[in-house]
Amino acid sequence: MAKITTSKGKLVRKFGENIFGNPKYDRLLNRKPYAPGQHGQSRRSKLSNYGVQLQEKQKIKFMYGLLEKQFRLTFEKAEKMKGETGTNMLQLLESRLDNVVYRLGFAPSRPSGRQMVSHKHFLVNNKVVNVPSYIVNPGDVIEVRKKSKKMDIILDAMRRIKGDMDLPWLGLDKAKMRGTFVAVPDRDEMQLTVNEQLVVELYSK
Repeated sequence: MAKITTSKGKLVRKFGENIFGNPKYDRLLNRKPYAPGQHGQSRRSKLSNYGVQLQEKQKIKFMYGLLEKQFRLTFEKAEKMKGETGTNMLQLLESRLDNVVYRLGFAPSRPSGRQMVSHKHFLVNNKVVNVPSYIVNPGDVIEVRKKSKKMDIILDAMRRIKGDMDLPWLGLDKAKMRGTFVAVPDRDEMQLTVNEQLVVELYSK
């Protein structure tokens, strides 16, 4: 599991977005991103093109909880696939089991999803899978294990789901705590505010 040494709160403020998905960080986004006083705002220097590219890579890497080597390997795999490298990379990241359980609403955040997968709380096609980076395929069924269905963290996360699943590439049966990975998502179905092309440009140097 990738360990984040920088405060998650600081990262949320840095990127101006709740990249971890946990609602407890939302309140941090209402704070001013600069120090108080008339000179506070002017201290923020403008990033170079390289700096912008690097920051976007860091944002995506932290969002999915990957170490540098893991992220690079994902990018290299995306490069070898047909289609656009940036979109391929995001599709691989969105297809990770820890992300899918978060997207289905079984976990309050991606880090929680990663930990819960590691602790064997989920089945994929009726088999226990405890590898967060496991790539889920179209048609796969992801289900909360019977012994885990009364866990507060899962029940609390699922209470936040309002109405039907708004991601067309996922299907959810809330009553049975079971989801289906219907298809690999298209770029416009991911609901992500990232610029993956900046990562492609960074690694092309």
